[in-house]
Amino acid sequence: MSGWEELEMLLDSPSSLTVTSNVRGTVKDKANFKVDEDVSALRKAIEGIGTTEKTLIEVLTQRSNAQRQLIVKAYEKATGRKLVDDLEGDTHGDFEDLLVALVTPPAVYDCQEVIKAIKGAGTTESTLTEIFASRSNKQIKALSEAYLAETGKALIHDLKSEVSGEYGKALLILAEGKRDESTNVDAAKAKADAKALYEAGEKKWGTDEDKFIEILCHRSVPQLRQTLVEYKNISKKTLQESIESEMSGNIEELLVAVVKCVKTVPLYMAERLFKSMKGAGTTESTLTRIIVSRSEVDLMDIRAEYKKLFGFTLYSQLESEVSGSYGKTLKHLCGQDE
Repeated sequence: MSGWEELEMLLDSPSSLTVTSNVRGTVKDKANFKVDEDVSALRKAIEGIGTTEKTLIEVLTQRSNAQRQLIVKAYEKATGRKLVDDLEGDTHGDFEDLLVALVTPPAVYDCQEVIKAIKGAGTTESTLTEIFASRSNKQIKALSEAYLAETGKALIHDLKSEVSGEYGKALLILAEGKRDESTNVDAAKAKADAKALYEAGEKKWGTDEDKFIEILCHRSVPQLRQTLVEYKNISKKTLQESIESEMSGNIEELLVAVVKCVKTVPLYMAERLFKSMKGAGTTESTLTRIIVSRSEVDLMDIRAEYKKLFGFTLYSQLESEVSGSYGKTLKHLCGQDE
């Protein structure tokens, strides 16, 4: 299939940037969920001599996040201790990080990942790019509220002191969570935007990055999809190719991520997962974040895209790249292809 047909097909496909229901996740509510049974199983696993990791994995990967929140409350009521503290005390390393991520509400987890990315020496732009390019307005608002509750400061305010230049400008717009959400496509405007992008990039000496930022960070997903098609009509390149040849560094990465997420978030995530496992060493933090945060959103689609892109399943890749309790937990969350 040509890139052209792919763009045409896009126009009607659903987007994880706007869909909020969990139809494409791998983790669902457990039927006949009994919170008390889960709490006593967890207590037995944690309070006995040596932690029974198998129980922790089975209970926590086979419940939805909403159910895990009920477990967290009931656990504290029964023991007077916080489940997170017990998990942190009894497990370690990547396995610990993964279990803690599972018992954290999604917005709070996003918020903690953002805090990790901006505190300490140097900012981890790749994490900020991944989160802000792929989350819906609703998710970004929830993240901001969690950030304020957690730190007592406004997210936008803290980001301002951490990111700068064109990258900072674009990221701050995305972090406001105000992307247009209308589903109507204005074809004339898509044509005009495509022309403006062409003139701001390929056609001129030096690139007017502001024009790219303005259009890519504000327009709705359906509107941008139409704009991508129109762009390809004017230019011989796709918009992504133009950004890649005209820009560099963090701003290039961010705008390419936005374009990819406008087309399909699962494809973008599949590529990120692949990169986190290829080459020497695995970037566990990325692996954990994507698998946990997409497990109730679109991990089924990410698996499908992964197989299409790389010719083997995400599960088989996890099988060869991660091991021990950490690897088992990730594989449970990922699930095998039917």
